[in-house]
Amino acid sequence: MTSRNLFGVLTVSAAMWLAGCSDSSTAPATETMASAGQTAAATPEAVALAAEVRQLAAAAGITPAIRAPAIRPELSLLGRALAFDRVLSGNRDISCMTCHLTRTGTVDGRSIAIGQGGVGLGTGRVHPQGRFIHRNAPSLFNLHTMGPLTWDGRVFTDGGGVVRTPGASLLANQRSVLEFGTLSALPMFPVLSRAEMRGETGNELAAVPDANHQKTWKFLMRRLGAIPEYRTLFEAAYPGQLFDNMNFAHAGNAMGGWIADVFTFTNAPWDRMLAGNDDAMTDVQLRGAKAFLTTAKCAQCHTGSLFSDRAFHNVAVPQVGPGFGDGPDGRDDFGRMRKTQNPKHKYQFRTAPLRNVELTAPYGHDGAIVSLRDWVDHYSQSDIKLRNYNAGQLEPLLQGSVLPTTDGILATRDAKLKKLVLTPQTVDEITEFLKALTDPRARNMQALVPLAVPSGLPVDNIP
Repeated sequence: MTSRNLFGVLTVSAAMWLAGCSDSSTAPATETMASAGQTAAATPEAVALAAEVRQLAAAAGITPAIRAPAIRPELSLLGRALAFDRVLSGNRDISCMTCHLTRTGTVDGRSIAIGQGGVGLGTGRVHPQGRFIHRNAPSLFNLHTMGPLTWDGRVFTDGGGVVRTPGASLLANQRSVLEFGTLSALPMFPVLSRAEMRGETGNELAAVPDANHQKTWKFLMRRLGAIPEYRTLFEAAYPGQLFDNMNFAHAGNAMGGWIADVFTFTNAPWDRMLAGNDDAMTDVQLRGAKAFLTTAKCAQCHTGSLFSDRAFHNVAVPQVGPGFGDGPDGRDDFGRMRKTQNPKHKYQFRTAPLRNVELTAPYGHDGAIVSLRDWVDHYSQSDIKLRNYNAGQLEPLLQGSVLPTTDGILATRDAKLKKLVLTPQTVDEITEFLKALTDPRARNMQALVPLAVPSGLPVDNIP
């Protein structure tokens, strides 16, 4: 297929999904789109409770979802092609979206993701050597306002508004490209990880020393430049610039722009309730919201438009999986401490945003908690939950990987959790409230998957 023909195919399909998944997809829905199970008209009690919840939310700093900025269609089109194209992986066997499936809420449904060398998708993905990468694959929803990204916050913006990426620093001409802050930088890093995308052997990227990230990015641009369709897409996305003068930050920025464009959702029942629709949430969800905001103390950390304080906390999650090279045998993951070297930050991880959280199981930095209700319940008497953790909920290959680090985890557990006790009814109600954070359109995002990518490599998709 010629460059012109493929660009035409991509442009036509882009027009279709941009029309269905951009601003119009997150615009306020009609009354008929309220959450399933709600009453036809709110009772006086529900009206009063909704008003109270609005006041509590405002006092807690929880604000309506923020729409994505206007994004050039050509940039979003390029970002989608790159995100689904295996050409960015060393051995051309995995794309960025392999672990962020549109069918399963932009995650893979696994506790720990399986990266380069794996076969299959989602919970059916396996690795011939039984390998996993370090952590759970986080969701991609509404990340344009998140700020610090990754579980340990190693992609962040400093006090001067400059994007920082310790360990793989960006050059000035790369930072200048980033239109969406940390979200533009984030896609530049999975391609550097051997376990995630680069591979150990068998390709020119794997041969690059780990510390020479600029060379890896340069080689990737060389790959992309060898595909005429990508030259066309890049130059359309960045008018007035020649592909040969671009760097990999242009690719990361395009993917970040596409993520913001299509995975920003602002029409959950919660959003409609905040806007004054007393019928948007069920009575149970409203009671759960009130508990979330008051007695359960969830809003002390889960605040803002994304329900995240963008900070780091130790919430007593057991360590499962291969770890991140920490501890005596390298199987532990010290979380935020890996970046700050401060022992007080040991086992702290970024507060997870809660938009569409119902769709993004399993939960925790290592996916140790499989169900949403169990995740909520974990916060009640979390020390007891940690000591009695049931590894049987994990897939067989991970069940024997739970580390005996309970005492160490509890030594730095967040003080907010130490006296928190929730009744089963409260857990149930908060769980139902969290389901009110799901935008109906986030349940089916298959239209975002392209039929083809410029490299001609297969596109990962779960039918």
